[in-house]
Amino acid sequence: MRNGQSRANRPPLTRTVRRTALLATAVALLAAAAPSTAFASNGTNATHRAALPGHCATARGALADRLDTLVARDGIPGVAAEVTGPDCGRWTVARGVADRDTGRPMRTEDRLRIGSITKTFTATVVVQLAAEGQIALDAPVERYLPGLIRGNGYDGRRITVRQLLRHTSGLPDHVDAIAGQPLKEWRLRHHEPRELVALALTLPHPESTWSYSTTNYVLAGLIVEQATGHRVEAEVNRRIVRPLGLRDTYWPGDRTGIQGPHSHSYFPDPDPGAPDGSPLRDGTTWNMTVGGAGGALVSTPADLNRFYRGLFGGRLLPARWLAEMKRTVPADPQRLWPGARYGLGLISSPLSCGGQWWGHGGTVPGGHRALGAVGPDGSSVALALTKVPDTDRAEEEFLAAIDTALCHPRNETGHPDDNPHQETT
Repeated sequence: MRNGQSRANRPPLTRTVRRTALLATAVALLAAAAPSTAFASNGTNATHRAALPGHCATARGALADRLDTLVARDGIPGVAAEVTGPDCGRWTVARGVADRDTGRPMRTEDRLRIGSITKTFTATVVVQLAAEGQIALDAPVERYLPGLIRGNGYDGRRITVRQLLRHTSGLPDHVDAIAGQPLKEWRLRHHEPRELVALALTLPHPESTWSYSTTNYVLAGLIVEQATGHRVEAEVNRRIVRPLGLRDTYWPGDRTGIQGPHSHSYFPDPDPGAPDGSPLRDGTTWNMTVGGAGGALVSTPADLNRFYRGLFGGRLLPARWLAEMKRTVPADPQRLWPGARYGLGLISSPLSCGGQWWGHGGTVPGGHRALGAVGPDGSSVALALTKVPDTDRAEEEFLAAIDTALCHPRNETGHPDDNPHQETT
């Protein structure tokens, strides 16, 4: 949910963990487990590269190099990426380990907590309801949640649904308050949505017009519940998960573990004097009701690609309403990165090869980091890390991996291969 991450990494579930007590415990940046020198079973080695069509082999090799750097130089225990596109089909690359204790290789099939990518799911449902006439994006929050946002200078009569989804509501982030508490007091406990909202309203007002806040999406989830009579989790399942066949995407509820095959997540140990002497603590066990409709989902890189391709392929929204999601405002470059803009649960970011990608990133306090994005030609990439990048250099490498995947070179004629490879490599 939260992140002990650098400035560029800040579209996760909430603001960087450095600014909280949890982050304070992570401030002593320590290297992760020694990276494995062997490629994971689904990695791309030099011999295989040579057997692939030229531009596809180059693309795989370039992305593999990025992931190697994240593991070997930046101390991320495990990294996995799935890329799909019109030229090279579907392919994956993985590096490092999913479990430091057993040494099990990282795999793109592993589930992980996707943090703030949950926001795109929730925003999509809100916009679907707007398309159906059940919610008005420019109506005040007060219409749907009367009296909930009142006090300390906050007023739901002056905040619209659109402003919630766009992070221009002026509401603070409840996670700032929670993460300031001792970790043992909140890591495994249940949090009710209205409790989280009430906690946020005790915080000072954000200083900037655009201010990233998971509380906005907790409120969006409550609006979905009010409009439909069903919890937001049920509506996301009915409207997105089942229609798109996202078999590995689910809401964990109060379950603190991850079901099925999954990668572990790691965060800097707040107690460097731990008995095992390890600089990292396993953060896989966590109660994600703290993120709720803004950050609780579990998924896989493959499911994230299906979701974003389904969204931008017109399977979830009419074109007019997808255009509403893509109406952006400038985002704080200190919270995201230069050039990033924010729509309704969507981030847009410029690509080095021209155009922009659309998607979202996410982190959780236990250490998982993910990002899903679609490029101008319909190519998509989903990237999963088992530890949040905690230096600017590592975060830049993470973002560069997204750019590399979506700006991969084509063959010499500028056209896709006649027989693109569809297999996982």
